[in-house]
Amino acid sequence: MKKMKRTIAVMLVLVMAITALTGCGGANNDISVISREEGSGTRDAFVELMGIKVDGADNTTVNAEVSSSTSVVMTTVAGNENAIGYISMGSLNDTVKAIKVDGVEATAENVKNGSYKVARPFNIVTGKNLSDLAEDFMSFILSKDGQEIISEEGYIQINDSAPAYTKKSNLKGRIVLAGSTSVAPVMDVLADAYKQINPDVEIEIQQTGSGAGITSTIEGACDIGMSSRDLKSEETAKGVSQTKIAMDGIAVIVNLENPVEDLTAEQIRQIFTGEMTTWE
Repeated sequence: MKKMKRTIAVMLVLVMAITALTGCGGANNDISVISREEGSGTRDAFVELMGIKVDGADNTTVNAEVSSSTSVVMTTVAGNENAIGYISMGSLNDTVKAIKVDGVEATAENVKNGSYKVARPFNIVTGKNLSDLAEDFMSFILSKDGQEIISEEGYIQINDSAPAYTKKSNLKGRIVLAGSTSVAPVMDVLADAYKQINPDVEIEIQQTGSGAGITSTIEGACDIGMSSRDLKSEETAKGVSQTKIAMDGIAVIVNLENPVEDLTAEQIRQIFTGEMTTWE
């Protein structure tokens, strides 16, 4: 009788141990896919680059949890051991882990040398009636001063030999920018630097998403749009144009407790289309 009790006790301990292991990021745990909303420039670029979009159709799994900004994606992944998402590489911090893609680390240098393929442009979008003040701010962004700020913030500058910014006298007024939540963080830093040189200028930055920012520019609701994707032909037909200000990688991120360090582009495609559903 005592032997039977000891046997039952041992079995219970084993069952409890197996249960605990299964609940801690086990291989059979379901993958929680975190995606950006439709109209997001980051999403548009990601689904194109990863082969998730085919013949114009975005095949992101219907089971994906949709987040409205870079910061929400990061917070969601940081709080879910089984989550995977994607964000602007320049927004990375130590709350999440960026995995390698096809063995290549997500770094500015690897984007610049072309070895990290998950990369896209940062554009500013303007209409035909750009004010002198907005045009001067654009000149600052594309100058040596602006490009160095872009590099310091972890993005890839597009012109290593740009001329220095030349301050104009008596600049005053207000500039409104709207669009990409990925472009907005570096634009905040650029705006602060510009206002230090031109203290009578006010700059408002609205984080509305790339698609909404482009629409606002077309409608004249803002001076400059921010987009983390290229303009579509139907958008340029409405009288707006784009200017590339930087390049940015898209980091594929997982929870810090996730042991995964590297995925192939094909595995990532399968995860985000719902073909691969567990961390097995």
